[in-house]
Amino acid sequence: MPGRNDGGHSPAQAKLRETHYHKYSPHQLFVNVEQPSFLWRGASYQTMLAVSTLCRIFLFGLNRTQVNGLPHFLDLIKSRSDPKTRRRGLLTVSNHISVMDDPLIWGVLPLSFTAFHGYQNSRWGFGSHDICFQNTPLSLFFTLGQVLPTHRKAHSPFGGPFQATMTEGVRLFSNISSQKLALCPANYPYKGYIRPRIQSFPRDCVDPFSDLSLAPSYPSQPEDVRWYHAPSRYASNAYSWIHIFPEGMIHQSPPIPQNNNKSDYTMRYFKWGVARLILEPEECPDVVPIFIEGSDQVMHESRTFPRFLPRFGKDITVTFGHELDLNATFGDLRERWRELCHEDARANGWGEWDELRLGIIPPSLESHPEAVKLRMECTKRVRNAVLAVRRSRGYLDEDPKNGVAETWAKEGPKREGLMDDGSWVKDA
Repeated sequence: MPGRNDGGHSPAQAKLRETHYHKYSPHQLFVNVEQPSFLWRGASYQTMLAVSTLCRIFLFGLNRTQVNGLPHFLDLIKSRSDPKTRRRGLLTVSNHISVMDDPLIWGVLPLSFTAFHGYQNSRWGFGSHDICFQNTPLSLFFTLGQVLPTHRKAHSPFGGPFQATMTEGVRLFSNISSQKLALCPANYPYKGYIRPRIQSFPRDCVDPFSDLSLAPSYPSQPEDVRWYHAPSRYASNAYSWIHIFPEGMIHQSPPIPQNNNKSDYTMRYFKWGVARLILEPEECPDVVPIFIEGSDQVMHESRTFPRFLPRFGKDITVTFGHELDLNATFGDLRERWRELCHEDARANGWGEWDELRLGIIPPSLESHPEAVKLRMECTKRVRNAVLAVRRSRGYLDEDPKNGVAETWAKEGPKREGLMDDGSWVKDA
C-alpha cells in the first residue's frame, strides 16, 4: 500500500500492523506516514491563513493593539519552519481572559510572516468537544484549524488530563517518524475493543486522500460518533507547536478602584495537563510564557445583546516572554519522571519503558503520589513563568495562594457567571 515503510520491523510487528485493517486492539501498532495529502495540507494552511487575516484586521484595524517581545518570538518560529530540522517542540502558555483569546492573539503575527513561515508550522490547540465539535461543519473547520477535541470534566465522564487527546499532545512534541511503528494513542487507555467501522468523510474529520486506509485518526472517547485527524502519526508534525491555556477556564478578574477600575489580571490555578506536555515527551519542548491584556473587554462575560458580536475600540496588549531555560526549570522533574516510568515498567513486567508507550499513562502512574507531586510542581513552575511576564507589565505580585486550587472556593459554588468575589468565569 502506498505510504508504508516496513524497513527494520520484525515479522511479528508487521503482522501486528496488518491487523489494523481488520480489527482494533488495545495493543495494536500503527504505521506512521510522512505527511497528510497535498489537498489536506492546503486546506488546513488556507484555513489558518484566513483566520489569521481576520484576526489581524480586527486587532489593528478596529482596536488599539500593542505587542511586546514579538521580534524574538518571530525568530523562534522562523527557526522551526522546516519540520526536518526541528529538534524539540514548542509550548506556549498564557492566561485566559476571553473566548476570543485563541485565535485572536495570533493576529499579532505579521501576515507576510504567517504566509511564508506558517506552512506546517502553525500552532495546535485544544478545543472543547461539546462546543467546537458538536456537528460535522464545526468539527471539520476546527480540525483544519489545528484544534484537537478535548473533554471537559464538568461536561463529560471522559474529561481530565489522561484523555486520548492529551496523548496526541504529548506525541506532537515527539519525533514519531515514518520509519517507526507505535501504539494507537486512542485504543490503549480503554478496556476491550473499540467497535470498528469504515471512516466516512466529512463526518469523520480525517484526510480523505490519505495514502493509508484507514487514515491516521482516533476517537476522542470510545463512543464518539466521529473519528478525528491524528496529527502525531505524521512525521511532518514532529516537534510541533502547541498553545495551551492551563487555567482551563476563562477568568475575568474584577476591576480594582485603586487601579483606575482596570483589572489586575490575576490568574486562577493552573491544571495538570500542562505538566504532561512537559514531563512526558522524549525531548522537553521549548516553553514560552505569554500574557494577554484587554481581550476581556472585547468579549466580556457581562456583555448584553448582541452577545455574539465582539466589541471594538479596546486596548489590547500581548506580551511574549523568552523561552525558559529548560534544564534549570524542568530538568530535575523530567529526570525523576523518567525514573518513575522505568520503575513502573519493570514492576509490571514490561522491561524498560520505551517510545511505543509514549503518552500512554498506566493507571499505576495516574495517581501515584510522587507522580502527582511532580505534576503539581511542574505546573507551579509554568504558572510562575507566566506571572513573571505579568510582573514585567507593571502589575504587583499576586497572593501566592491564588496558585492553589482550594483558594478558588472563594468564587462561590457556581461554575460560571458572576462569582462571589466579583470575577466572571466561564468554562472554556
